[in-house]
Amino acid sequence: MIEFLTRPLADAFMQVGVYVAVMVAFFGWLRWRYGDRFTDGLTRHPRWGPLVGALLGVSPGCGGAIILMPLYVRGKVSFGTVVAALAATMGDSSWVVIAADPGFALTIHALLFVVGLATGYAVDLLGVEPARTLRAAAWPPRRRQPAESSYVPVSPVGVSRSRATGDPVGVAARTGPPPATHPGPATPAATLAPPAWLPRPATVSVAFWGVTTPAFLISVPVVFHAVDPHQLTGALGGIDPYLALGCCGTLVALVVFAAGRGRIADDSLATATPGSRREAMRHSAHEASFITVWVAVAYLGWQVLSTATGFDGSQLALAGVAGVLVGALIGLVPGCAVQIVFTGIFVTGGLPVTTLVANAISQDGDALIPLAALHRRAAGVATVVTTIPAVLVGLGLLTLLG
Repeated sequence: MIEFLTRPLADAFMQVGVYVAVMVAFFGWLRWRYGDRFTDGLTRHPRWGPLVGALLGVSPGCGGAIILMPLYVRGKVSFGTVVAALAATMGDSSWVVIAADPGFALTIHALLFVVGLATGYAVDLLGVEPARTLRAAAWPPRRRQPAESSYVPVSPVGVSRSRATGDPVGVAARTGPPPATHPGPATPAATLAPPAWLPRPATVSVAFWGVTTPAFLISVPVVFHAVDPHQLTGALGGIDPYLALGCCGTLVALVVFAAGRGRIADDSLATATPGSRREAMRHSAHEASFITVWVAVAYLGWQVLSTATGFDGSQLALAGVAGVLVGALIGLVPGCAVQIVFTGIFVTGGLPVTTLVANAISQDGDALIPLAALHRRAAGVATVVTTIPAVLVGLGLLTLLG
């Protein structure tokens, strides 16, 4: 019984979590080091907008798409650029696919890039622009001091913080809310602080990386069948390092997840470009923990369901046309949590590839949330627009594979 419950928890961390952590940390460092160069070049060459939007969107996670949202509200990029990024992004669920099957991940991300690029340019050619009236009123800014925005970016550990004036992701705090938009009041930082009984965010971040480092060293040879895990168990006096480190890692990830109050892990306008290496590592620990927890939920739930009922996924009504439509509709749900669970079910063999593709194109990850805070109408139009190619490509792929 213990093995029945602990094995999926260990697999969630050792097969997904450690690889996600390493890759998220690498991309976080890239965003900290080079993030502004992408946005600066984009505002100088607007005709390349959908191309750059698709490139930023297809990068793993949501950070690439996030940094475009305030630029759009300022009138610096086209709506097609935003749509290209949202259609190309797979959000945090991309980490799950990359960790499970890098070859397949490369294929699906190439498809997402092409779909995002084509959709973005199509939107611009058709002249779809929900924020046209907004830009005339809000950009360029008036000479008087603009009203303070009610949208306050929050860090992944739940503490509000402002960005430097020169940072392109801090525009919401400088230009004020668009006249046509009325986002809700900002949540006070104190109410977002982690519970008093939990360790400090910096402490749990150190603990996370302290477990991830040896877990990665054990996971690589075991997952890629370079070492027999039974030999490692025998060498350590009967202790299975894969199982022990995997369960410990998932437990630490759960603590980090709880310290962030289980909120959206990937990015806000503030965390899309970390201000320091330490901040990037803290954010990476939180994002990887968020993904690990939801993957563990998917793995454990699937284990219980399949063992108790004999259900292996073939009985799901998520194949064929129905599967494509369901995948695209689930993609309308904002945020990454549901999409991570959905992708986790695919990794375990419970979903066909056509359903996953439709979901991957339709979902907008966490990037839709700051856009909704800045301009709700644009966010609503964008999420509907990305659903159209999701259904069309899913049905086309279904025809080819059928």
